[in-house]
Amino acid sequence: MKLSIKYSVVSVFFVFLLSCKKSDNKSEKAVTGSIENTSENVDDNLRNSIESFNFEGFSKYLNKEDNKTYVINFWATWCKPCVAELPFFEEINKNYKEKNVEVILVSLDFPKKIEKSLIPFLEKNKIKSKVVLLDDPKQNDWIPKIDNEWSGAIPATLIYNREQREFYEKSFTYDELEKQLNKFLN
Repeated sequence: MKLSIKYSVVSVFFVFLLSCKKSDNKSEKAVTGSIENTSENVDDNLRNSIESFNFEGFSKYLNKEDNKTYVINFWATWCKPCVAELPFFEEINKNYKEKNVEVILVSLDFPKKIEKSLIPFLEKNKIKSKVVLLDDPKQNDWIPKIDNEWSGAIPATLIYNREQREFYEKSFTYDELEKQLNKFLN
């Protein structure tokens, strides 16, 4: 019995890490350039602005009861479809900030890669949205707390406000993302 549970946990973990969903959208703009593997000249403000949470600490972002609409995207620098859709989240952040929308990019990168991959990637691509790192190896526990149907594949996005909540296990184009967001704003 214990061996079976252990294999289940390990299997789900590997599925989670390797199941970065492929995009079927041919019209997506890609983030140009490659991820630099150096932390030289990294902006100290950026380095200090990335908070790292276990799920318990991160959960405060999942159930806010204020007047905002939250767009929470789960992604990683090593996930090609995730990287391809980031400009769309940045554009939503820029275009809807004044409409009480907050975009939060939840990095699932490994904590040891923050300095060498995540921060240089954010800096190079001029990411302005709030970025947090979710560092909790107990995916079997926290994935269903975000959405019962979530397989753990990324990219994945949660959009919610006080009145409604929707989870999407898929890649977005800008138009698709904006259309879904507008359902929450009307």
